[in-house]
Amino acid sequence: MPFFMVFCLLANACGSNQAADNSADSLDTLVVEVEQEPEVTPYPATQFPSVEALNYKVDVFDTLHSGVIENLSDLYAGTPGVFTFRGNLMRNADFGGRVEGRPDTLVVNWTFDTATDNRRTSVGTWGGGTGWTGQPLYVCWPDSMLQRFRKEGFDEKYKLAKQEVMFGSLCSRAYFLNFETGEPTRPAIDVLNPIKGTGSIDPTMNGNLYIGQGVPAVEPIGAMCISLFQHKITHFFGRDAKAWRGWSAYDSSPVRMGRFLIRPGENGTLYKFLVSNDGDLTLHSTLRFRKKVLSGAGGIECSIAVVANYGVVGDNHGNVVCVDLNTMQPVWYYDLADDIDASPVIEMEGDTPYVYVGCEVDRQGYSGTANFAKINVLNGQEVWCLRTPSYKASVGEKHFDGGYYATPLIGKGNCSDRIFANFVENSPGGGQPGFFIAINKKTGEVLYRVRLRHYAWSSPVQFLNEKNECFVLTADTYGNIYIFDGKNGEELCCLHIGSNFESSPVVEGNQIVIGSRGKTIYKLTIGNRKKS
Repeated sequence: MPFFMVFCLLANACGSNQAADNSADSLDTLVVEVEQEPEVTPYPATQFPSVEALNYKVDVFDTLHSGVIENLSDLYAGTPGVFTFRGNLMRNADFGGRVEGRPDTLVVNWTFDTATDNRRTSVGTWGGGTGWTGQPLYVCWPDSMLQRFRKEGFDEKYKLAKQEVMFGSLCSRAYFLNFETGEPTRPAIDVLNPIKGTGSIDPTMNGNLYIGQGVPAVEPIGAMCISLFQHKITHFFGRDAKAWRGWSAYDSSPVRMGRFLIRPGENGTLYKFLVSNDGDLTLHSTLRFRKKVLSGAGGIECSIAVVANYGVVGDNHGNVVCVDLNTMQPVWYYDLADDIDASPVIEMEGDTPYVYVGCEVDRQGYSGTANFAKINVLNGQEVWCLRTPSYKASVGEKHFDGGYYATPLIGKGNCSDRIFANFVENSPGGGQPGFFIAINKKTGEVLYRVRLRHYAWSSPVQFLNEKNECFVLTADTYGNIYIFDGKNGEELCCLHIGSNFESSPVVEGNQIVIGSRGKTIYKLTIGNRKKS
């Protein structure tokens, strides 16, 4: 039987269609009954024979703390916004998207242009805007947090907002915008190197914003923590001499669990940091792993998906590894055969968690199969695997892999029987076709494939209407944003703006914020002509 705790809360309503009153007079003292989440039971500390395919090493640096995560509940579930990539630990949040009727219009509410970084790096020039995965974070701040921010004395020309959007840019800055207006809420922070991935706001409201650098324009390169109270970088973790791979970038969006921060690195290492009450980070332990038949480790670019104490990650070598985050020991291993960039997503079916994960065609050569698998998280057993032919595409001196870059989307409402994905097919004869696909969760059967105007790396998001009907929004790398009927794949709207949407959108109500490689950030409203 659930139980309740009563406490006093300083609160103020927050909604995408309501202007925020940030004055101290707007504070209301409420007595709120909050249902306490039941305690999450940890899964067993076990190891399946599949792990024998790996070489791995666990190092513990802080022996004063056992490493046991005492609170396994999803801390992101109660946050006022989207605080990490795809919203929660399982990476399966419904994003709170709501619409009326059948949405068929997209309206641009505001745009914001980032700076441009024209420095040449070993992997090209990155410019501005946002890249893959590049999802903005959204927060509706409690009034108590706004009061604390104001005490820090920000520049008078900047105005804190109750509804705030945060993102890292390819121009090597972190930005903070008013969700309603697109105006800067705080000065941009120079983070020295381009950012490609998605950051994370600490769900305990300690003021920490976790960001990872993506490209080494200058040394050092690594992962950092920005204090939103002090408005500066307070922690930096650079190159790790013990890593089994030399590339020290961090595209993955880390997650907070209990007193710990779990952070995958592109150096092939999974990090576990202890977070103090003041928000300081101390390295607790690491897991390094690689396939026995290979001499080097693969980088972890995807974001870890977590259920209870089990976390699932994939790497550039096609290794899918389930880790007991209490001990940092591998639980099981699955070979997806090729580079994994798209983040795995987990869904509960009864008492059993299942993970969905897809790969690209990279290490296989210029042709191969892009694999998309459903796996039992408790034992690593494959339920089904969809294998689809795909190709690399050469464009000038560059090549682009086929397969799955976008993180899949678990259907809700009348589409709860399916999972959606963006698939890059490419063509052996030239061209880069891409498809929006719906897959039956039970059988792995493709229910439909809709050809996009160009291939897509951006992850799809969904909206439910008053009838619980599901509509999916996605964007492609040619600047198109689509709305599909999730049930049959019918295209309801396509708006061409921007130049290249690699980034994934963040959703609030019937609105999204999404960044482009053309340095522009957009806020859009999803609407219905019949309602206007």
